[in-house]
Amino acid sequence: MDVDLRKLRYFVAVAEESHFGRAAERLHITQPVLSRQIRALEHELGAQLFTRGKQSTEMTAAGHQLLEDARPLLAAAQALGRRVQRAAHGGSTFTVGFMPGITVTGAVRDFTARHPELDVQVVRTSWDTQVQAVHEGLLDVSFVRLPVERRGLTLRPVFREPRVAVLPSHHRLAGKSSISIADLAAERLLQDPDAVPEWRDLPDRTSDDEARARPAFDTVEEKLEHVATSGGFLVLPLSTAAYYTHTGVARVPVDDIGPNEVCLTWSAARHSALISEFVGIVAAQR
Repeated sequence: MDVDLRKLRYFVAVAEESHFGRAAERLHITQPVLSRQIRALEHELGAQLFTRGKQSTEMTAAGHQLLEDARPLLAAAQALGRRVQRAAHGGSTFTVGFMPGITVTGAVRDFTARHPELDVQVVRTSWDTQVQAVHEGLLDVSFVRLPVERRGLTLRPVFREPRVAVLPSHHRLAGKSSISIADLAAERLLQDPDAVPEWRDLPDRTSDDEARARPAFDTVEEKLEHVATSGGFLVLPLSTAAYYTHTGVARVPVDDIGPNEVCLTWSAARHSALISEFVGIVAAQR
């Protein structure tokens, strides 16, 4: 069965907006046109995707499954378009993503030496973009910090490193040689709890953190500044915490949490000799 990507984009807009009118505005089409396209998609798939009410639109179980599958499919199609356009315009590039604290110089230097004809670029990513940039074709490979959503990706472990708590320098725990994650149960976490599942799953956590909106940060520097001036804490890989210096924060080892794992990742749909060669270079250097 052939799936119309345009209809999939329409479906994702309705799923994300939970409203046909708002989705139509977002897509710059009329609501009747959008409704006809969604009905056609339901007919093609043989499944009802939404239950339509006067106030909102809810996804069915089939709709939830389609949304899970549609997003990586649309991202892969977008990535394909980028790569084809780049090739059509004579662009011979290879792009490597990396997270803060991860040094990629050696691997990139060796790869560039082997391929002087390539424009090898490095791009800094973030917790929110490290995987999506691979799906969208902005990166050929990327060094990512787990946990990540593995769907649609191939991952190769690179190294593991300890994690530390980053606290205000005047905090009661700042002078400790080490702490346990339970010592932070009453503190406010300033990052996605999925990045620190050991804290999220504490049975005696008393913080009202879940009910409070977290500040939005674009960079590690902003996070550290917030810790120093407004309190709260972060759990960061040691290399990331050590890379950024700030007199207003302290790093404290956490004894009972696992290390952070760094992996090299790329799209599972790609079978590129250049990617395989880069993976080999990274493996040989570890």
